Amino acid sequence: MKKDLQRQVDDFDARIRALEVELGATLPKEQIAPTPGETTNRPAATSSSPADSKFLEKPGLRGLYEPGKGFVLARGPLGELDFGVLAYLRYLNQLDIDPSYRDAFGRTNEVQRRQDFQVNREQIMFRGWLFDERFRYQFWVWTQNSSMGEQTQINVGGNAAYTFFDWLTFRGGIFSLPTTRSTSQSFPNWIKIDHRTMADEYFRGSYSTAIMAEGTIVPGVQYKAALGNNLSTLGVSGAQLDGKLNTFASGLWWLPTTKEFGPSLGFGDYEEHQKLATLLGVHYTRSTETAQEQPTTGSFENTQFFLSDGTLIFSHNPFGTGGSIQKLDYQMVDLEGGVKWKGWSLEGEYYFRLMDNFDVTGGTIPVDQVFDHGFQVQAATMLVPKTLQAYVAPSKVFGKYGDPWELGLGLTLFPFHRKEMRMNFQALYESQAPDGNIALPFAPGDRGWIYTVDMGVWF
Repeated sequence: MKKDLQRQVDDFDARIRALEVELGATLPKEQIAPTPGETTNRPAATSSSPADSKFLEKPGLRGLYEPGKGFVLARGPLGELDFGVLAYLRYLNQLDIDPSYRDAFGRTNEVQRRQDFQVNREQIMFRGWLFDERFRYQFWVWTQNSSMGEQTQINVGGNAAYTFFDWLTFRGGIFSLPTTRSTSQSFPNWIKIDHRTMADEYFRGSYSTAIMAEGTIVPGVQYKAALGNNLSTLGVSGAQLDGKLNTFASGLWWLPTTKEFGPSLGFGDYEEHQKLATLLGVHYTRSTETAQEQPTTGSFENTQFFLSDGTLIFSHNPFGTGGSIQKLDYQMVDLEGGVKWKGWSLEGEYYFRLMDNFDVTGGTIPVDQVFDHGFQVQAATMLVPKTLQAYVAPSKVFGKYGDPWELGLGLTLFPFHRKEMRMNFQALYESQAPDGNIALPFAPGDRGWIYTVDMGVWF
């Protein structure tokens, strides 16, 4: 009865808000909704700036901006349609990296040293709810100038979710599989701008078409569990899949002190927790993967599996012994932890990855399995509250074919004192990157300093 009464109250509030919008009435700050999927204890109302209040007070103004939603294009008793944009311009300088590298099998590979400007991501998003506020949707169109001419230059996708209980939301569509924290829908609440550390990129899964159950089991304990087609749907058609739903990814988090860890369990303490916030988590992922006509090493598309020297494992003759791998089993465990307090944050993950059960054609390969492990650490502080953040982010991979490492140093400026717009200045040192693609600052084999300047907007 209590839940039924709450739903009636929520429906009544939604109707009142819709009438206020139609009549041009002022929307009180305390009625600004949090981001879909976030708990209502997020201080969404207090994050509004005086500029928001000025616009909200104009009678009859359409397209109200609400933090976490974007611009509300339409709102009524039967649904809501919100509009958002994610885009950034990147300056990339790789002129200080070595022009070539030698892999673990004695092959010399040329490295492209780039210096260019790219609108590295342009994404428009439509989201909201329909008929019942527990039924939410989001759809997007996404492209990257750096990927011009590739099969996956333009991506159209989306997903929908229905919340049955606090502990059970069912989601279906295209989304990032919860293989690590960065792929567990924490984006764009990251320290870096739209790329991960070298180790996280090396071990993680990616976007796939899947179904997922998620929710809060008890206050401070959250989970996600997904069943999907494969670890990455980029560049892969339905005809290339093996017909078995054997990709499983999961995450479990314990937030013992504050029962939360910032918006969407993101990185960094922009929110400046006044009480120590803590997180402990674990991920388990398994999948049977096929070659799926994988593209070349430098491509942005489905390049998921590398050896630690930068060799794409699904490439032709990866070990130099004549054999090519057509299928393998992948398992990965990710252990994570973090603390946030008064603008300071220290967060880390340790990864363990096993690839075995190789299906080989055209010859032989010298191994029955490949086991790698590694870590990332991201430490950050708000030098000026809501304005300037500094971070250091080392990562390392321990592998049979190389032990590459990375050091990232950066500053992020928030010119409007909001997370929705930022400018990032970054220096990366790669010892010999084991992974990467043209959409990332680094590519396989990169050794030396890489510099980026990113200017982006998210809403």
